[in-house]
Amino acid sequence: MQDFKREFERRKALFVDQTAAHARDNHYWEPVIITRDEIEAEVERLAALPAPADGRRQSLIVHPSARHGSPGLAPGIQVMLQVLLPGESTKPMRHNATEVNFCIRGGGTTVVAGREISFSQYDVWNHPSYATYSHTNDSNDIQVRLTYSNVPLLQHMEVYVPDYEAPIAQTGGNETPQQVAIDPKRQNPYGMFPIGTDGGLLMPYETLINPTAVQSNPLHFPWHHVKQELDKLEALGIDYVGRRLYMMYNPATGRTNGITPNFFATMTIRPPKIIDRPHRHVSAAINYYFSGSGYSMVAGNRYEWKAGDLMLSAPGWAVHNHASYDDYVYELTIQDQPLNIYMESLLWQESLKEPPALLGTESGFKTNREKTTA
Repeated sequence: MQDFKREFERRKALFVDQTAAHARDNHYWEPVIITRDEIEAEVERLAALPAPADGRRQSLIVHPSARHGSPGLAPGIQVMLQVLLPGESTKPMRHNATEVNFCIRGGGTTVVAGREISFSQYDVWNHPSYATYSHTNDSNDIQVRLTYSNVPLLQHMEVYVPDYEAPIAQTGGNETPQQVAIDPKRQNPYGMFPIGTDGGLLMPYETLINPTAVQSNPLHFPWHHVKQELDKLEALGIDYVGRRLYMMYNPATGRTNGITPNFFATMTIRPPKIIDRPHRHVSAAINYYFSGSGYSMVAGNRYEWKAGDLMLSAPGWAVHNHASYDDYVYELTIQDQPLNIYMESLLWQESLKEPPALLGTESGFKTNREKTTA
């Protein structure tokens, strides 16, 4: 391949004296709202373009504080607005990022990892990493999707690898790991064994380069099914102190509670005049409101939103809460909680009257759900 050989400039690393120094302060990104009118105008602009060769009419939605070379709406979350006209399809591609797709208008069909998913408005589905996918608009309306991915994080690490000539038959994370015969001449005869007395092991190279494979499949969450369950949460009543939501769970993420290894995706219902209690977490949250209206308080600042708005609603570690006005609010929230759980970095403060907890490493929090449903 052409990228096997590269020319590098010979440079030297630097020593930066940190004696008696503390870590720099975080550069917090402010909340931003992309309004329904702005989104609709961009959809109209994309729809008016000549059909591109690869079929991908798309725009990144980028925060003004995004780092050069890794444009995201949050530091580790990319949001792409994608449009397909009736009868159009995208050329198959794959990349080493995982995705969450959310249809906000129209419908169509996605083929990902060999699975065909027929979707409608407000359906959610995930894409495993390095699985070939393509989208088709086989409806009579414009198809509009929001695609969330961890591309900015990979770009910041300089390891993002897209493949725009992906093999159509490739099944990516959906294929069953193949069993291969073990060559004793290539196998470390000692295996893994303990070192010291505190539980640590030494692992041979043969195990290092062949970790246990976890099958990761595309999963589809149809809105009409999710809404039936979500609407039941209204019965929790006004005294409930938690949030009325369901997370769309991918079992491949295990204890990190995600739809992908990077993100969780939750659907929330907010009955009229519900005000959540303030809380905070180091994971960033992006909300798309598709019914109702309300406001968010973020670090003492008030932000008004309505149906059709997209918002970076919770920059990492900012105190925030949300409230609905006179209508029912439905929203999709994407948050990079699973990645933070795995990195042991997910500080979460469910109530400002309680100390933060390191979720996934120590015990978390409880709500009053048992009392409100008794």
